[in-house]
Amino acid sequence: MSFQPVLPLSGYAGWSFLKRTQGKQQAAQQASPVAQREAEYFRKTIGKIQTAKDLVADRRLLSVALTAFGLEQDINYKAFLQKVLQDGSLSDDALANKLSDKRYLAFSKAFGFGDFETPRSQMSDFADKILGLYNRQSFESAVGEQNNTFRLALNAEHALTDLAKGGGSENAKWFSILGNEPLRRVMQGALGLPDSFALIDIDKQLATLKSRARTVLGVESVGQFAEPAVMEKLVRTYIVRAEMGGNARPSSAASIALQILGR
Repeated sequence: MSFQPVLPLSGYAGWSFLKRTQGKQQAAQQASPVAQREAEYFRKTIGKIQTAKDLVADRRLLSVALTAFGLEQDINYKAFLQKVLQDGSLSDDALANKLSDKRYLAFSKAFGFGDFETPRSQMSDFADKILGLYNRQSFESAVGEQNNTFRLALNAEHALTDLAKGGGSENAKWFSILGNEPLRRVMQGALGLPDSFALIDIDKQLATLKSRARTVLGVESVGQFAEPAVMEKLVRTYIVRAEMGGNARPSSAASIALQILGR
């Protein structure tokens, strides 16, 4: 039987309970027989993997690898994944660099099949690094089976913090949020933006996102999300809005869409 986290409550009260018990619950998940078997197989086998073709041919290894980057839903798209890995990350023409979802770029970089003569899968600490990501993401997936709002919030805590602390221009970071579906959903939800927001011109999306973040969260730059208080406000606002089904928005979705298009 797969691990099932304890989530007795929904809404912000449920989120608070999850955060208080997260450490113990994650430890329990990692100690489960299923997690132990997958970790043991990955450690024993990953060092034998020399190419992207080798990886996608082993479904158990591929499952762990994809889950580590939140891409487990792609496990049946082997040709696509092999292309992402083989192209690497160093060339502008690499497939991972052309995809708006930068989780694929992180996936390709981590394995290094297309970037180095000897892939990173041969490094002594590689298994530990991937399994660390796998443990975190698989816990989030288990949470998501019961409450996807909580899953997205957990992901935002580390993914947005990493983005905030990373390099790149301010606009590039905002575009990264727009290009990362899980982060985008949290940000749109917290800022009270309708689903139709994704249909407008990308530059207008950028301007609107920055403007709403300033108004709703008091955020002037992505770097501020590295501050715990700012992250907590984002997550709290997102969860409260999600619990209310969007009714906490200051105006209707149609009204906001018209405001955006009129800027």
